[in-house]
This record gives sequence, C-alpha cells and structure tokens, in this order.
Amino acid sequence: MDFLEELRWRGMLHDSMPGVEEKLQNGMVSGYIGFDPTADSLHVGSLAQIMTLIHFQQAGHKPFVLVGGATGMVGDPSGKSAERNLLSADVLQHNLNGIQAQLEKFLDFKSGENRAEIVNNYDWFKNFSFLDFIRDAGKHITVNYMMAKDSVKKRLEGDGMSFTEFSYQLIQGYDFYYLWKNRNCVLQMGGSDQWGNMVTGTELIRRKDQGEAFALTTQLIKKADGSKFGKSESGNIWLDAEKTSPYQFYQFWLNAGDADAKSYIRIFTLQTKHDIEALETEHDAAPHLRVLQKALAKDITIRVHGEEAFRLIEITTDFTFGNSVQWKDLLKLTEREFLTIFSSTATFYVEGNTSFHEHIIQDNIVNLLAEMQSLSSDDNRTSKSEAKKLIKNGGIYINKIKVTEDQKLSSFDRFNDKYLFIQKGKKNSALVVFCDDIQLEIERIKNLLK
Repeated sequence: MDFLEELRWRGMLHDSMPGVEEKLQNGMVSGYIGFDPTADSLHVGSLAQIMTLIHFQQAGHKPFVLVGGATGMVGDPSGKSAERNLLSADVLQHNLNGIQAQLEKFLDFKSGENRAEIVNNYDWFKNFSFLDFIRDAGKHITVNYMMAKDSVKKRLEGDGMSFTEFSYQLIQGYDFYYLWKNRNCVLQMGGSDQWGNMVTGTELIRRKDQGEAFALTTQLIKKADGSKFGKSESGNIWLDAEKTSPYQFYQFWLNAGDADAKSYIRIFTLQTKHDIEALETEHDAAPHLRVLQKALAKDITIRVHGEEAFRLIEITTDFTFGNSVQWKDLLKLTEREFLTIFSSTATFYVEGNTSFHEHIIQDNIVNLLAEMQSLSSDDNRTSKSEAKKLIKNGGIYINKIKVTEDQKLSSFDRFNDKYLFIQKGKKNSALVVFCDDIQLEIERIKNLLK
C-alpha cells in the first residue's frame, strides 16, 4: 500500500514537504502525530488523525502517538482565539490514560517491527530546566522566525498572547527533535493548522544537528456547507460512550448530508475505493434509502464501540422507527442491555411501585402525564385536560401500543416489573421507572451501567 496515494484518493492529503514521497518509498519510516490531552476522551475531530496513523501503519511504517503531557500544561495557540485554561498534573494523567485506552482500539501496539508506540513528552520535559531549554533549543530559533507564523500573527493582531503560549511552537519543535534524535522519527503528521509548528521542528533539527526531517499535513474536516465538523446540538461527539452514547454517536453519522457522507466514508472508514464507489452508485440510485450514511455509521460505530453496541443500536433504531422489533422482543434482553437502548431517552421515576398497578389508566395515567415534562415538545407540563384529550384521541402509546380510556396499567408488560415506555405522538417519549425509592433507584441504575 502506498501511504500518500491512499491519502490522496481518500481526499485526506493537504500538503507535504519536498522529499517525503521518496523517503516513504525507501523502506519503513517512523512518524508521529500529537494529541491534545485537554479531556479524558478524544472526539470525532481526532478521528481524521487516527485514520492517518492507521493508514501509515498499514503501509508498513511505524506510528508513534505523542500525548502531550507537557504541552497540555502550556496550550497550543493554533486556531485558537483565546488562551485556554492550564491543567494540573493529576488531571492530565487521568486524561492521558483515557486517550491511550481509546487509541489501542485502532492501532496495533503489540506485534511486528512497525508496532505502534505511545510516548508522552512530559517524560523528557519533566527534568528539563528552563535555562537548559533556552540554551539547547531556544538559541537555534529566532524570535523573528516564531513571530512570522500565522498562529502567532493572528493572536497578536487581537488581544495578544502570553509568553507561555508563544513558547508552544518551540516546545512542539523540540518534541520532534527529541523523537528524531532518540527514536529515529523523521516524519511529523497532523492537521493543516499545525504546519507552522511542524516546520519549526524540522528547522530545529536542521539548525541544531544538521539533520533532515519532514512534515505532512491532512485536510481539516469541514461540512459541505462550511460549518464546523464534529459538533451536534449537545456539543462535541466523543469517542467515550459515557460522554456520547453509542446510539447518539451512530445517529451523528447517520444524519450526515449526502455530500458529507461521500467525503466522510472515504476519510473515516477503511473500505476500499472499489467498495466505496459501489456504495455511491447504489446510494445515487435511491438516495432516500441513505445507503452511504448507513454504511458509514455502521463502520465507524463498530470500530469505536464494538459489535455488541451496534447490535443494541439496531434494536433501538428499529424499535423507535421501525416495526420488526416490538416490546416483547426487548423483554429478552438483560437489564443493562435494556437500559443501554434507552440511554438517550428521557427518564421519569414514579415512587410507589404498586400504587399504579390496578388503577385504570383514566385515573392514573392522566396524573402521570401531567408530571412528565419530558413528554411535552414545548417543555411545558402536559395539563390533565390535555392528557385526557390525548388518550381519547389515541395520541398516547405505552410500549408502542395505543392506549384506550378503559385499560388498566397491569395490561402492559413491564420490563423487570419496573419499566414502561410511554410516547406522546411520534416525537416525545420517556422511559418510566416504577420504584420504592427514587434516589436509591437512580444510584442502582448508575452503578449497573458502569
């Protein structure tokens, strides 16, 4: 596999220094990408760089993953309009542990001469004194050179930047020098916004040791309409299931527009050019079936969250929007699987497990609906008169069965004698949990889902 050619046809390659192609064709090359440890999880914005490392390794080269334990204490000004908060050593270590666990899902860290390795720049900066640093690194790069970088210029034109952030490109440049000197790492890769910092590294290597190193950048991912990639209404789309549920993660990709899906399936999956072109042909013949989006969402969700998570997503999707999965099918699941399916559904707790059991719905479901703010599309509580009207007009469903005025709640099977699923119309729903003590039940469910 030709690494650069793979990036080109996938639309990922942005720029590279002269000599990169020849270097990659002359045997195994060691290269690295740095990841920002400002959170304990990566998000989908990091996936393009993860995919770059995957292609790099599959082409027979050796990937290094640099997690910035030291640079995370400084803050990269690239693409930023304001200085970010600095993190403590304990928080950084927690974040690094989370990121490493996620990266191990994508790269082979165990076998072969080109097995991936994780390095932390805190390991070589922790005992590096300030005086040693400005003597060994600072004297080789001029202030004029540093100020000429776009990331610095833009900030100086605004509110300015601290010396801490100004020093970032020199620190990142030293990372490259250290890995070049000690790990034979000759290539740094990253997003196109990192070009200035990367070139500083190659320049430091040249000026300090007359060495040769290279830089390669990938395209910054944007939506077809020019808006920012990787965000939803609720914020970042994380790779951590506790921050973004697998179902929400799957829906993010499923909701991509046609133009975006054609781009994303090249960038974020490992499917071949032949298979992708076949999917595009099938999609173009019947766009309403969303063939590309479904293939894209399935591929990425399985690689990030696993086959089991995807199986539950399929059940969730069909239960919510289809007809083949019914409530009785959910009764076969474990409680943890069941709760995973409804992880993105509003939850309403009813204290007093037996008090609702034998009353006819006209007597108790009205009161229940009146308290369930989550079932109202305008975030106002449903009045009792509205609830009665909804039931009478067939607008309320329990376990996907239309509710009639004379039904008893006992006529609906509860999962584990505890859960019911209630819908008001097509768009508003909630999982109702009957329990004896609400706080104890909330804690029990939280522990079950850990």
